[in-house]
Order: sequence, then C-alpha cells, then structure tokens
Amino acid sequence: MTSTDSAQQPTVTPAGTPAKDPWDLPDVSGLVVGVLGGTGPQGKGLAYRLARAGQQVLIGSRAAERARAAAGELGHGVEGFDNAETARRSDVVIVAVPWDGHGKTLESLRGELTGKLVVDCVNPLGFDKKGAYAIRPEEGSAAEQAAALLPDSRVTAAFHHLSAVLLQDPEIAEIDTDVMVLGEERADVEIVQALAGRIPGMRGIFAGRLRNAHQVESLVANLISVNRRYKAHAGLRITDV
Repeated sequence: MTSTDSAQQPTVTPAGTPAKDPWDLPDVSGLVVGVLGGTGPQGKGLAYRLARAGQQVLIGSRAAERARAAAGELGHGVEGFDNAETARRSDVVIVAVPWDGHGKTLESLRGELTGKLVVDCVNPLGFDKKGAYAIRPEEGSAAEQAAALLPDSRVTAAFHHLSAVLLQDPEIAEIDTDVMVLGEERADVEIVQALAGRIPGMRGIFAGRLRNAHQVESLVANLISVNRRYKAHAGLRITDV
C-alpha cells in the first residue's frame, strides 16, 4: 500500500541519528537585507515589514534619490541607494522589480550579486480584458531566469503571494499567510524561511526546487481573481504542517 503521508515514527538518517527538525531555522537577525525595486508596492511593503521586525533593510531603485525618499517614508532605519549599491551592501537580496525589467536588471547586476543569496519574488503576469494570466518565460519561471542570469549567486524564490496593501498598512500588526520558499540548497532555503518568520503572522514553508517555481508564480493570477471578486487581500495557508 502506498500513501503520500509519512510514517508517524521520527525520520532517521542512514547513520542512525534523527533527521534535522525542519523548523530548526537559523538566526538571521544580523543579516542585511536589500530589496531591489524597493520603491514599488511589493518591494516597499516587504522592506517595511522586515524593518519593522528589526531587520536591517536597504531599498534599491534605478535612481538613488527615489530610494532615499522611499526609505525616509518607511522609517525603522531603512536606507536607500541605487540598485547596484544596495546589492553590494546586502547579505540577502530580494528581487521585487517589475517583470518587464526583470532580466535586464539582473543581467546588469551580475557582478554585484556574485556570492549573494538572491530571493526572487517576481510574478510573470499579463493582463487583458479577462483579467490576469500567467506568462511562462523561456527558462520556465522568473526564478529560473534569475538562476540562469546569475550563475555565481544562490537563487531562491519566495514572497510571491503577499498583498502589497496589507504589507504597507501600519495598522495591521500581523500578516496572516504562509510563504512558499523554493531553492536548490537547504541552507539557503532555511535562511529565507527564517526571514519570512521574522514577520509576525508569517511562516516560511519549503515548497520544492526552482523547477517548481512556475506554478507558484502563476498562482498569483488566481489570487488576483479571488481578490477582485471578493474585494479581499487573499493569502495562502498550508494545512497540516
């Protein structure tokens, strides 16, 4: 008999030692987080929430003046620079630029992003009179495009399904949602999970390797439809985890 459920006994490694607890995540409080596209709604909202949680946050823009102005609005110690300087100064870099500028932006920052942990949260979407629809990039997904353009970076994908409205609302204390995190290396994924967990109400959940990023990115089109019909700011919760 086969089942998708794991056995109730603790998982044991071949060496006979218990497997690592998936909720044993690293301390990320000392990491500097940069947000490329930090003057846009999603990037600005993420920067605000992480900074409010005590993370050191930098926001980047093509124009340093715009980044500095946005950082001043956010407060909580957020600083603003151009995208290149933000990438250089950060340990973890969240990519929140518009899809139509995604490839060109990353290609131009390949040197600054060398060795960095990159978190891509870009959703390739199109819009017509029927609403939002998913676009499939040649590489398979925005995250896979990032990995192809940044061979010397550690690329992950996360933070796709968050409402920019809720993120930026100072009256909302907790963001009630899970964050699906994808990546190739467990250590990198766990850093991103831990960053998500710094924001009250959020959990970071491992959701597979980058080859599975397309359906995660595409799901945003469905959430947009939900939000328009129900006048909501829907997120996701993974049950039984």
